[in-house]
Amino acid sequence: MSPPLDLSIVVPVFNEEDSLPILYEEVRAALDGAGRSFELILVDDHSTDTSLAKMLALRERDSRVKVLHFRRNYGQTAAMSAGFERARGRVVVTLDGDLQNDPADIPRMLEKIDEGFDIVAGWRKARKDGFVLRRAPSQVANRLIAWVTDTPIHDTGCTLKAFRSQLVKNLPIYAEQHRFLPAMSRGSGARVAEIVVNHRARRFGYSKYGLERALRVLLDLFVIKLISQFAHRPLHYFGMFSLPFAALALVVLAAGVFDYEHFDLIDEWPQYSVTAFMLFLLPAVHFVLLGLLSELVVIASGFHRRSVLDSLVNRR
Repeated sequence: MSPPLDLSIVVPVFNEEDSLPILYEEVRAALDGAGRSFELILVDDHSTDTSLAKMLALRERDSRVKVLHFRRNYGQTAAMSAGFERARGRVVVTLDGDLQNDPADIPRMLEKIDEGFDIVAGWRKARKDGFVLRRAPSQVANRLIAWVTDTPIHDTGCTLKAFRSQLVKNLPIYAEQHRFLPAMSRGSGARVAEIVVNHRARRFGYSKYGLERALRVLLDLFVIKLISQFAHRPLHYFGMFSLPFAALALVVLAAGVFDYEHFDLIDEWPQYSVTAFMLFLLPAVHFVLLGLLSELVVIASGFHRRSVLDSLVNRR
């Protein structure tokens, strides 16, 4: 087996033919003098231009360049997940392929990792994007995500992040969940830091992402809330959903059983009360059973026996 590397840089690529040669040179310039071994993993998300040919040419030029190719377009999160799986570095850095992230910031992130942090997130404090379609929606989303997940990060959408490899290899992600990696990891006890990074205006092409992604991010936010705060106790999560239905069932039961004018029991329970009681009782029981089933799944998968934090402590 090949010896482990200090650093793996994972770059999702979709139609970035003009950016790739420049990106390679910037990564090499930033890390060659840092005294750290690295690999550059370029994941082609089924580009329709000459991006794949450019990546293969870079691989021929430098054996540190690795190329993965998707048979169809799966999205940025899937590309990152594929790169995480192939990464051999002790630290994994994610980077955009459009040159807006600056590879010169990577050594500073590695210094933070060396200080003992498990994740270092980039903060594009001075973004070079349009305000209406990019910065304003991003600010709203960042504040909402920070509030819901209780993760104090200013810029969850910044792709430039550094992780200890044990973290990303133990966290399955899909949909738009790559932006929630710090929140998901923090739920397992990971130490998260944030540094201000350089953000540059796009030099080639156009952004592949728009406002239509906002809805998918909001839906994923509910999933991350479950993963980050209730993964160890799913019964509590589903129990919260059952409580309102159980309370309504008790109200209907009391109304159907007692005659409050005479403060005694009613001889015959009205049929509509029976129907209403069952309509509220069944969802309450349903959510409790879902919680119990989830507890069994958690125990069977060994979640309590091996957490991501334990893996970090044992391997560090």
